Amino acid sequence: MAVEQDLVLVHVDNKPGFYARVEEIAPDVKPGWWQVKLLVLTFPLQIFTWILDDNQIEGEPFTMGGTPLQLEKLISPLEEERRQLPVDTVADVKPKPKAAVSGPKVVSLAERRKK
Repeated sequence: MAVEQDLVLVHVDNKPGFYARVEEIAPDVKPGWWQVKLLVLTFPLQIFTWILDDNQIEGEPFTMGGTPLQLEKLISPLEEERRQLPVDTVADVKPKPKAAVSGPKVVSLAERRKK
């Protein structure tokens, strides 16, 4: 089930349509229904508020104005990787000390301007 701050892929006509972030889920006046506020990740950004029931929030297909729609909760590839690790391995993983982290050198733009 998608919850606040989750990223979702909205399928339109059984095809991927657009990405959105669930901003808020508030009870509707009708019992068992929810007002789901979505931040649609388009240009420009848009806010949609859809009234959905529990099953629709969980990913069951539904229609609006005759158009088939479906919410699919997205999981970060990093989170998916963590889920696939054995439980004892996850507990043993320790963050690297900052000095041991190798990567690109950070260049201060403020320092470059002084030269």
